[in-house]
Amino acid sequence: MFADRAKIIIKSGKGGDGHVSFRREKYVPAGGPDGGDGGKGGDVIFEVDTGLNTLTDYRHKRKFAAEHGSDGQKRKCSGKNGEDIVLKVPAGTVIRDAESGKVIADMSGGNNRQVILKGGRGGKGNYHYATPTMQAPKYAQPGQPSAELEVLLELKVIADVGLVGFPNVGKSTLLSRVTNARPKIANYHFTTLDPNLGVVDLDEEHGFVIADIPGLIEGASDGVGLGHEFLRHIERTKVIIHIVDAASTEGRDPIADIYAINRELEAYDADLAKKPQIIAANKIDAIYDGGESGNPLERLRQEFEPQGVQVYPISAVTGQGLWELLYAAWNLLQTIDDAPIVFEQEFFPETALFSDQPYTVSYDAKESEYVIEGPRIERMLGYTNLESEKGFLFFQRFLREQGIIEELENLGVQEGDIVRVCEITFEYYK
Repeated sequence: MFADRAKIIIKSGKGGDGHVSFRREKYVPAGGPDGGDGGKGGDVIFEVDTGLNTLTDYRHKRKFAAEHGSDGQKRKCSGKNGEDIVLKVPAGTVIRDAESGKVIADMSGGNNRQVILKGGRGGKGNYHYATPTMQAPKYAQPGQPSAELEVLLELKVIADVGLVGFPNVGKSTLLSRVTNARPKIANYHFTTLDPNLGVVDLDEEHGFVIADIPGLIEGASDGVGLGHEFLRHIERTKVIIHIVDAASTEGRDPIADIYAINRELEAYDADLAKKPQIIAANKIDAIYDGGESGNPLERLRQEFEPQGVQVYPISAVTGQGLWELLYAAWNLLQTIDDAPIVFEQEFFPETALFSDQPYTVSYDAKESEYVIEGPRIERMLGYTNLESEKGFLFFQRFLREQGIIEELENLGVQEGDIVRVCEITFEYYK
């Protein structure tokens, strides 16, 4: 089975903890703090591999984790950074948050490499916290925690033109005639199971990518059969060639088939039904006379050409009419914006995963100081340099935006009072 979906769990590396130590050497009785910084945790990175065309690698293994950063050491030695983990995916893979379904990244349109989860920053060693009034700090910053997320990988075929229609109407045969693709072709009533891509070369300068989207059935938009798995591959296409059995060799009405498939497209995504369409009336070599129902080609033209949808008679078996159909598709593509269809990011892991981490604001009567602490505060301090003016202004803005300043004022803080954030103390001023 063609693997075009996978659900996996990814985890970035934890940052290494900062180290607490003091220089102890002969003839250096007060060497001071020398604890080193922790190493950064490894990132989780997704990268396009042009040699892949399925997500099979993720069907049997579900958990992928980057390496943790090492803890800092004495003599101001920093810990080793954790190794990143790089997950290879085919072009066209959309990465979604499994819980909300929102898009994290679309690996197409030139986006060949993206960091999805960042590793935690390493904690600062105790030598960073030495001050004239605290020359022997016994505190080092812990490393930032790792981040874990369940993601859904969806492969959406990247093609300019998509072939749609009921099973056994000749899509695979057409694709094999006009491209170098070699789909499996047989007289099966269920459908081809694998989406097939091919390149149509009209001449030395003109061409496009075409995809045989596996045959749809009524109810596909509700997940009947393999509907959802196939419908998602139409989302990137710009033009739809709707293939019907004009000869009704299996007793189906081609007009009813077109309306039925269009209903499924609209039910799945209203924008799909609005894409430009061309009707390929296939199997004209099997039309012998109009009979009581009249000429089927004329019936198709009378029904759909007033709606702006052109009908092209073809025979995928003999090749009759194929080039007229393909040039019509190419001409239609020239009227459409050639920018690739890329899904915009809707879910930002860094914000979502750590936005609800708790913090507390309290007053320590014994030490006569106000205390702010919690995982969210520790994480913020991990990427803020309080020694710089810019970093300290960012820190103040963070406290105000999170409502921490308001909570301090509600507790009665006054200018000049001592406020401790984790193990860092400062005087409060508005």
